[in-house]
Amino acid sequence: MARIIALDYGKVRTGIAVTDELQLIASGLTTVITKELLVFLKDYVEKEKVEKIIVGEPKQMDNTPSESESLIKPFLEKLALAFPEIPIERQDERFTSKMAFQTMIDSGLKKKQRRNKALVDEISATIILQAYLNR
Repeated sequence: MARIIALDYGKVRTGIAVTDELQLIASGLTTVITKELLVFLKDYVEKEKVEKIIVGEPKQMDNTPSESESLIKPFLEKLALAFPEIPIERQDERFTSKMAFQTMIDSGLKKKQRRNKALVDEISATIILQAYLNR
């Protein structure tokens, strides 16, 4: 089997999570500067077999797209062109940042470590991927 990658896309940086090859466990991979994301993904796909890419879908409480969706749409088009052979799916990402922050608290990270926005993005991507796997 191949891995599934999840992205918590952001204007500045993007959190990335990945499954194991059996697609059972979601783990944080890294956080990448968004401008360098496609280059990172191309390099990763050359090294690892990737079956699917999951991109977080930010929504408002009333289920309408959030403001950041306007940033994600152009990226999705570029992503589809760069990886025409890999299906792209969306996963609701409401509350993932709050859940990521709470995970950091629950795991005993110090206040200074919890300010690391890159880590929050990586954990958020992991939560997005785990939610996708649980569907």
